[in-house]
Amino acid sequence: MKYLQKLGKSLMLPVAVLPVAAILSGIGYWILNTAGENFVQAFFTAAGGALLDNLPLLFALGVAIGMASKPDGTAALAGLVSWLVVTRLLSPETVATLQGIAVEDVNIGFGRIENAFVGIICGLIGAYCYDKFKDVKLPSALSFFSGKRSVAIVTTGASLAVALVLYFVWPILFGGLVSFGEWMVGLGPVGAGLYGFFNRLLIPLGLHHALNAVFWFDVAGINDLGNFLNGTGTAGVTGQYMTGYFPIMMFGLPGAALAMYLTAKTHRRKVTAGILLSGAFASFFVGVTEPLEFAFMFLAPALYVVHAIFTGISMFIMALLPVRMGFGFSGGFIDLMLGWVNPLAQNPWMIFLAGAVWFVIYFAAFYFIIKRFDLKTPGREDEEVEVDEASTGSSKFLNQASAILKGLGGKENVLELDNCATRLRMEVADVSKVDDAAIRRAGAAGIMKPGGKSVQVIYGLEVQFVKDAMEDLIAGRVEAPVATVVAADAAVAEVPQGGVATKTVLTVRQPLAGRVVALSEVPDATFAEGIMGQGVAVEPTGDTVWAPADGTVAHIFPTSHAVALKLTDGTELLVHVGVDTVEMKGEGFKTLVSVGDEVAEGTPLLRFDLDAIRAAGHPAVTPVIVLGGADVELKLREV
Repeated sequence: MKYLQKLGKSLMLPVAVLPVAAILSGIGYWILNTAGENFVQAFFTAAGGALLDNLPLLFALGVAIGMASKPDGTAALAGLVSWLVVTRLLSPETVATLQGIAVEDVNIGFGRIENAFVGIICGLIGAYCYDKFKDVKLPSALSFFSGKRSVAIVTTGASLAVALVLYFVWPILFGGLVSFGEWMVGLGPVGAGLYGFFNRLLIPLGLHHALNAVFWFDVAGINDLGNFLNGTGTAGVTGQYMTGYFPIMMFGLPGAALAMYLTAKTHRRKVTAGILLSGAFASFFVGVTEPLEFAFMFLAPALYVVHAIFTGISMFIMALLPVRMGFGFSGGFIDLMLGWVNPLAQNPWMIFLAGAVWFVIYFAAFYFIIKRFDLKTPGREDEEVEVDEASTGSSKFLNQASAILKGLGGKENVLELDNCATRLRMEVADVSKVDDAAIRRAGAAGIMKPGGKSVQVIYGLEVQFVKDAMEDLIAGRVEAPVATVVAADAAVAEVPQGGVATKTVLTVRQPLAGRVVALSEVPDATFAEGIMGQGVAVEPTGDTVWAPADGTVAHIFPTSHAVALKLTDGTELLVHVGVDTVEMKGEGFKTLVSVGDEVAEGTPLLRFDLDAIRAAGHPAVTPVIVLGGADVELKLREV
């Protein structure tokens, strides 16, 4: 589900440009039907079409950027390369050459290969190849093609394989849908309802064009769209495969947008309102629904199925009632007004009544379902780490981020920024500008310089908040505090009169099977030197991490390689599986609990693939530490 949510967020980048494109196209279409072809009409139509006609390509680029581990232009280039290769290989002209036939004899499905489904697939190919090959090192003779230069080359090869599969699969899918649509024709209003339902379901795959061709054009003798525009159809019949879209596009989806806005997190509503308001506007006036539909179809797939069901019901009811309307562009307000005087239009005023009902139904259903099942619609995504200033002290994190950034030599000195479970990981331009003392004064537990331009700042479990604040400062989204005064939180052990500090012994269950070793044997100075806290380590032989004591899950890193518990006495324990396993991006790890869960001793917390860790070249030794517990001696009890 997290993968789908990330995919949905990736689509927001290209989708955000669609509402204005839809409005421009709508204006051009309105001028065309009222004043005929002219310079202004052609200008607006071309401007809007430049984006609307290339939506699949925008998806290839947006998905490649959004799904890659870093929003790198190389990933976008890889997505573009994949799109160009796949669509050229499967174009009617290429297929005709491959099969030795005329272009007009090529399967009609290849004429629809430039669709959203293929765009998303190409974006995923680009993102995958970027993540896997951006750091590849080739022999010296081929060193020019090492690293990011290899990504586009590998992407080309992967795209060839995908294109070969689609060469055989795509015509079968497309042809099957055409046959299915022709069968539905004989079902009357029920067929119209089924058509509307499957039309929406197929939009993410781009296969809805096959159904549209059956019902709207002269593939099976229906030609609903053409007959309506030309006034050559049958009164009371023509338009039944278009009418039901108007109430949904003009009123239903805007109702859904309002529900998604009101269920978004309060502090994210301003950001969420932008895409939802513009999407609702485009849906109502022009009938372009992609900005709204792609806003939730991957974030909340179940909700999109509900939308498809509602669309099918609307198509059935409007086909059953004496209401008929058609469109030339889509089911929006502009087309409704233009078709109002069409001789085949029947009771168009009822569309507004039906629309009012659908607005209420969509709003109520979406609001209830989102709340009841905690669906991750826009503004509610898990991946976004939101900090409420009043309750978590975001001003503290901003102050600390500003001070750490200053200690790193300023934002100009920071080339790359990331974080793992407890530390900031950076690449800097000039290591000599890094002020270790200033960074420690800012609240960091320690600082490491592994070599080269790498710098690591050890902070703690709330490192994500500091990293987010640093990103905001670097990007200029927030201003640095005028005066940054941060008191580092430090636990000072009390020393008795004898002058010898005593340590508290904490004994807990061994959290994973294996041989217990000293913390100093961990090949990472942060753990080995006790910078984060005292503890021990385990050379694992099993595949499961269990709760070492009763407590609450305090933190789980997104890549699932580390988990922290807050025990009933307030002690915080961190179990970090392997060293530098954050670089595995979650591969080989699976969390079994959620943040906030109360767990008993022995509860399984996460599972890991020991062979995968070793194959990735990472030490599997697992530190188990008491966070900030300089005066605590940790002992593990065998089970």
